[in-house]
Amino acid sequence: MMREFEIERQFDIKIETLRPNKGIYYLKSNKGEKCLKRINYGAQKLLFVYGAKEHLIENGFNKVDRYELNIDGEPFALVNEDLYTLSQWIPGRECDFHNLDEVKIAAKTLALLHEATKGYDPPENSKLKSDLGRWPHLMEKRMKSLDKMRDMTRKKSQKSDFDLNYIKSMEFYKELSKRAHNVMQTSSYLDLCEIAESDKSFCHHDFTYHNIILGDDNEVYVIDFDYCKREIRAYDIANFMIKVLKRVDWNIEYAKAILESYSAVGNLKDEEYRVIFAFLLFPQRYWRLANRYYYNEVNWGQNTFNNKLEGIINEKEIYLKFIDEFKEMYDQKE
Repeated sequence: MMREFEIERQFDIKIETLRPNKGIYYLKSNKGEKCLKRINYGAQKLLFVYGAKEHLIENGFNKVDRYELNIDGEPFALVNEDLYTLSQWIPGRECDFHNLDEVKIAAKTLALLHEATKGYDPPENSKLKSDLGRWPHLMEKRMKSLDKMRDMTRKKSQKSDFDLNYIKSMEFYKELSKRAHNVMQTSSYLDLCEIAESDKSFCHHDFTYHNIILGDDNEVYVIDFDYCKREIRAYDIANFMIKVLKRVDWNIEYAKAILESYSAVGNLKDEEYRVIFAFLLFPQRYWRLANRYYYNEVNWGQNTFNNKLEGIINEKEIYLKFIDEFKEMYDQKE
C-alpha cells in the first residue's frame, strides 16, 4: 500500500487526484499533472537513468519524461522500501507503427536521441549498466538454452500444446540463431563497441510505440528510460525495426524507410548494417517467449503463451522472404 502523504511530503506537493494508468499513476496536484511510477530496481540504477535523461536535456534533446527532485534533491521518493519517481504528465498519444509517416518520424527521433547520448559520464554513486561486447556470448548462450528447454520438455509426461509446438518448431529457430551468431562473428561488432565506449553513448533499449509519444503540442517525446544502458546504436535500431515489422507483415518498405530516415540524421556506417542484420536474424522473440514459459517468468494463461507462439511460427514464410530481401538490398553475405 502506497502512503500518499509520504509522496506529498517528499516531493512537496498536494495530491488532488491519483489513479492507476497502465502500470503507472496519473496524478493531479497543486503543481499540475504528473506521472508517478513505482520503480522495481535499486537507487543506484535509477541514478544512472536520471543522469542519462539530464545528459540528453543538456545536449538539446529535452523531450523526455524528466524526473522531478524531492526535498533532498534526489530524483525519487522512498516509501516503505519502494522507490517512486515523479515526472510531468505528457499529454498526447502513442506512436502508430502501422502508419509509415509516424514510423519515419520515430526513426528520425531515435537518431537525434542517439546523437544526444554521446559524452555521458554517469553520476559517481550510480551503477553503470552496459551490454557492450556481450552480444556474441548472449547469442550463443540463448542458442544453447533453446536445446535445454527442448530437453526439459521431452522429459515431461504431460505435454501442453505449447510444449508440442515448441518441440516441433525449435530446430528452425536454433538454425536462425546459428546464422545470426555467424553474421555477428563476421561483423565489425567489437569495433563498433569500442566506438560506443569512446563516444560514451547509450541506448534507450525499449524504443517502442508506447514509449514514443506524439504530444498534443506536435512535439515527439521519448519516455521510460528504465532499460537504458551503454550499448551500440545498432541494437536500438534493430529492436525498433522488429517491433514495427512484426505489425506490418515484415514489409521491407518499412525497414527501408526506417533505415533511410535514421541515416538522414545519424549517418549509418556500412558495417552497422551487418550488425543490424545479425540482430534481425536472431530469434529473440521466440527465445524470450519460451524462456518466460519454461522458467515461469510471467504468469499468463496457457492459451496466451500458445497463441503467441503460434503467432510467431505463422510468420515464418513472410519473415524468411523479408530476410532474403534485406540481404539483397543491403548486400549482406552469409
